[in-house]
Amino acid sequence: MPRKAIDIPFKIEHLSILDEKNNLDKELEPKLSNAELKNMYRFMLKARRSDERMLNLQRQGRIGTFPQSSGHEAISLGSAFTITAEDWVVPAYRELAGMLYRGWPLETILLYWAGFEEGAKAPDNVNDLPMCVPVASQLLHAAGIGMAMNIKNEKKVVLTYFGDGSSSEGDCHEALNFAAVFSAPVVFICLNNQFAISVPYARQCKAETIAQKSIAYGMPGIRVDGNDVLAVYAATKEAVERARRGEGPTLIECLTYRITPHTTADDPKRYRSEEETQVWREREPLARFANYLETKGALSAAERALMEEEVDGEIKAAVKLTEEMAKSEELLNPLNMFNYMYETMPQNLIEQRDELEAYLQKHKKLKMEAAEKKAPSPAQI
Repeated sequence: MPRKAIDIPFKIEHLSILDEKNNLDKELEPKLSNAELKNMYRFMLKARRSDERMLNLQRQGRIGTFPQSSGHEAISLGSAFTITAEDWVVPAYRELAGMLYRGWPLETILLYWAGFEEGAKAPDNVNDLPMCVPVASQLLHAAGIGMAMNIKNEKKVVLTYFGDGSSSEGDCHEALNFAAVFSAPVVFICLNNQFAISVPYARQCKAETIAQKSIAYGMPGIRVDGNDVLAVYAATKEAVERARRGEGPTLIECLTYRITPHTTADDPKRYRSEEETQVWREREPLARFANYLETKGALSAAERALMEEEVDGEIKAAVKLTEEMAKSEELLNPLNMFNYMYETMPQNLIEQRDELEAYLQKHKKLKMEAAEKKAPSPAQI
């Protein structure tokens, strides 16, 4: 029998609406009001300024090692802007702009990177999971949430994020496969910044794009200019609407570049050239979007300057509040380690907690007695 071509129903497109030279495809331009556009820019700006301030804090020893999100703001904000408070977000760790937009206080995120478990607690009425550092493991959670939505007949959607390095993990394959098979309403968003720490994409995968892997899973896929917030918004909105109609998941590859080190413990000069980085720095999303807003008449230079001043004030206040909270007796209480794993604590952990509490009370009593012995008597004063 002769060979026959298999008709595969999906194709891969690349979407870009606004480029770094301020060229705009007006036919594809999303219909967003000036107020909405300014709101998008404000959260992107706050994420960028926060990221820069956090780097200073880390270098001063005031928070721990963390991964910067500068250059990724268009991906997390453009996608998060398409969903409602009832929907779910399952992030990785470079989604700062989207998390701020979703209602995460900056001080909570600062607490997370300062090593406090309280920083992993989502705010009330925010349907988000906390940041996930073990790469790709969060994708399984997203697929599970989406499958549960189908079982409960909920018309909700899950957005989840991962890097190009995560696409090489088995967890990524399992999550995409399960979501497709069970038609889970999940939008998988890949932040392809082209390096898995120091390993370039070409050494991770032979495929031209990550988006084309969607064909193997039987779901739509698209590659998007990840530095173009309008393109990210448009692609995600289409995928969210598809998922809400019960048509299953989508894979969106957002092509961008990590203009910062992988984390504050990384030196990217050891594995990539400054010339390459500079090319991508000129394509970064914040300046591109600001130019678009100014050309459109949505945000004047004076309004932008005022916004920057307000954002800097918000960040300064958040840093102050974080450091006050970090010194509080409530957060420094070692018993807190028992509070965040189980809804109903098992007996063995109750016993361990009680034992630690008794030890702490004894230690506190001994400390007070020692202090009293050192204190001068009334006759000595």
